[in-house]
Amino acid sequence: MRLAPASPAAEWREELEEELALRAMELDWLEEQRARIAPTAQRAPRDAAQFIQWFEALREIGPGQNDPLFPWLAEHATLHQLRWFLRQEVAGEAGFDDLVALTQLRLPDRSKLELARNYWDEMGRGRARGMHGAMLSRLARELELAQLPDDIVWEARALGNLVTAFAANRRYTYHSLGALGVVELTAPGRAAYVNAALARLGVKAIARKYYAVHATIDLEHSAAWNREVLRPLVDSNPELAPLIAEGALLRLEAGARCFDRYREELALVDAYAA
Repeated sequence: MRLAPASPAAEWREELEEELALRAMELDWLEEQRARIAPTAQRAPRDAAQFIQWFEALREIGPGQNDPLFPWLAEHATLHQLRWFLRQEVAGEAGFDDLVALTQLRLPDRSKLELARNYWDEMGRGRARGMHGAMLSRLARELELAQLPDDIVWEARALGNLVTAFAANRRYTYHSLGALGVVELTAPGRAAYVNAALARLGVKAIARKYYAVHATIDLEHSAAWNREVLRPLVDSNPELAPLIAEGALLRLEAGARCFDRYREELALVDAYAA
């Protein structure tokens, strides 16, 4: 609601009061999450080079990494199960391009330029068919995901809310950089498994392009993000390291919660479909 385009309304004061109440709830939740993860994040190195090594290690040892859900999807999921999974994923997708655009506001030039390059890729380098959001919408249409019941699990909604809250509140700018950066770091492997599942089930290449692209291009994005955004920021101010780490760890934990819940629900999907 806060990010959607809108027009001026006579009841703007009531809307503002409602937004204030909702944002207070949002910040209470974020601060609870931060307090829980802070002891782990404080152990992140303050030296910029060592911090990047710590951050990149999250690809293997971070929460939710190497989860067995994804090889199972690639090798065994039925079309009913994969559609249910993708319905959850689409619901939790907050729009990476918009989150990058919000996060880059008034950052140093070097970081801003890299985020601009990342945004330009997300926008298909000016071509509508190459826009990553449009690719995901194309897949959703091909698999008729909108026709599925609106049974989005709370874990998927919480994931989208987390990254949106980081990007929409300037006090969490560095958390947002950590959260978005760890998405670029960890997404390629999962995307490759989902693309393999779609191919096995006969989904045509044009419809699964979103996952095919993210299985490869995010590797380049991640290396550039770490080199041009995170390392210079920590080098200029070592106390940003635990804030970036908090954002990364909380985003990974949110994903891990989703994977655990998905496994529970997917065991029942075929029975429901029948």
